[in-house]
Amino acid sequence: MPKSHRIPALLSIGLLAALTVLPLPAQRVGFGSEEFSARRAALMERLKDGAVILFGDAAAPAGSHFRQDNDFFYFAGNEDLGAILVIVPSSRGAYLFLPPQTAREKTMDGPNLLEDPDGKAKGGFTDIFPSSYLDEFLARLLGRLAGRFHLRLSPRDSLDAARSETALFDGRRARSHYNDQLSTDLYRIEKLRERYPQMELRDVAPVIDEMRAIKTPAEIESLRRNGKLSAEAVRQAMLAGRPGVYEYEIEAAAMSVILKGGATGAAYAPIVGSGPNSCILHYDKNTRRVETGDVVLMDFGADLDHLAMDITRTWPASGRFSDEQREVYRIVLEVQKACIEAYKPGATPKDVRDHVAAVMKAKGLDPRGQLGGFGHGVGLAVHDVPLGGVLKEGMVFAIEPGLYYPEKGFGVRIEDTVLITAAGCEVLTSGVPKEIDEIEKLLAGRGR
Repeated sequence: MPKSHRIPALLSIGLLAALTVLPLPAQRVGFGSEEFSARRAALMERLKDGAVILFGDAAAPAGSHFRQDNDFFYFAGNEDLGAILVIVPSSRGAYLFLPPQTAREKTMDGPNLLEDPDGKAKGGFTDIFPSSYLDEFLARLLGRLAGRFHLRLSPRDSLDAARSETALFDGRRARSHYNDQLSTDLYRIEKLRERYPQMELRDVAPVIDEMRAIKTPAEIESLRRNGKLSAEAVRQAMLAGRPGVYEYEIEAAAMSVILKGGATGAAYAPIVGSGPNSCILHYDKNTRRVETGDVVLMDFGADLDHLAMDITRTWPASGRFSDEQREVYRIVLEVQKACIEAYKPGATPKDVRDHVAAVMKAKGLDPRGQLGGFGHGVGLAVHDVPLGGVLKEGMVFAIEPGLYYPEKGFGVRIEDTVLITAAGCEVLTSGVPKEIDEIEKLLAGRGR
C-alpha cells in the first residue's frame, strides 16, 4: 500500500494517544552509588577471598543506545565502554579500570569517569585506574588472593536473553564453522588462564544469580514504576489496535508512552501479532494489517533504569470477542489467576500446578495442559536469573499461560509481571485490563 494511504491511520492513532495518555512523569530515576556499594559489600561477604574480575562491554551496538553488561552493571553501576571492575574481598576494595580517551573521543562521546577528579567518590570506588594498569595491579595482589580469581565462566545474559539462551544461540551460530569463533567473554577467560596459570578460576555467576534473584528495595521501587508505565503503554496500544491499522502502528502507540515516561526503549522486540500471527510465540515483524474479527496479541515491556518489564494482553480488534475466542480467553485467564493465587513465599512449582488443577476442576474447566508454574524471572534481563525451586520474598517474575490454534487463526496469551511479598503476590502490571468485560468496555470507548 502506498505511504499516502497510511497517513490517516497514523494521524488518527497519534491524535488518540495524545488525547488519552495518562499524565505519567518522566521516571528515569536510576540508582545512587550507595546501592552499588551495598551490592559489592554483599558479594564480598559471600566470597571472602580471591579477586572478582568483571568486564563491561567494550563496544556499543550499531543503531541503538548502549546498555552495559548486566552483571558488570549490577555491581559497578558504570556505563562507560571498556570498563573492568575488580573486587577484593579481603581488603574490602573495589577498583574500576577505564581506558584513557583521546581528545577526539572525549569530544565525540563525552569523557568517562577516569577523567573526573571526583569519580571515586561519585562511584563509591576505592580507586579508579587506567585499564592498562590492570595486569600490574593483579600481579601486585597475587600473593593475597588465596590463589583464585572469581570470573563469570557461565554464559552472560542480556536484556532479552537468559544465560541458557545465550548458550543456545551460540550453539546455533556455531552450526557453520565459519561462525564458530570464540565470543569476547570466552576470549577473556582464556587470556586470564594464559597469563595467570597458577590461579584457579571459579565461576562467580551462581553467586551473582542468587543475589540478583532477590530484588533490593531500590529495584522494587523502579520495577513498580516500570510496571505502571508499561501497563499504560499496552493500554494505549489496545486503544490503537483496531481493524485497518498495521501492527507496527500499534507498536508505535506503546513505544511513544514508554519513551516519554523515561524508558530507554523496549525491553525486547515488541510482539504485535494479529490474526494468525497471534500463534507465533516470538513474532516481531509487526507488518500485517489488522482485519475485522482478528484478535491482537501484544507482548511488550519497557527497559527502565536497566530493569525490564513483561506484559502480554490479547484483545478483539473489532471490540468484542467471538464466542469461541471468549471461551478460550476465559480458560487462559482462569489459569493465570489461579497461578497468581498460589504465588507466595515457600511455594514450589508443584504447589502452583496442584492449585491450578484444583481451581480448574472446581470451575468445570479443562486446563488442557496449561497447569501453570513459576514462569520466568524478570529483572536486569527479561528472562532473568533462575528462580530456583522455592519462591522467596523479593523475587520478580512473569507468568504467561497461553492457548494457540493456528488452524483457527488465533491464539490467546495473558502475562503479568509479579512480585513475591511477605503476604503473597503483588501484580506490578495491573494497570492494563485483562477481564473480558473490562477489555470490551475499554475498546467500546475508543470511538470510530
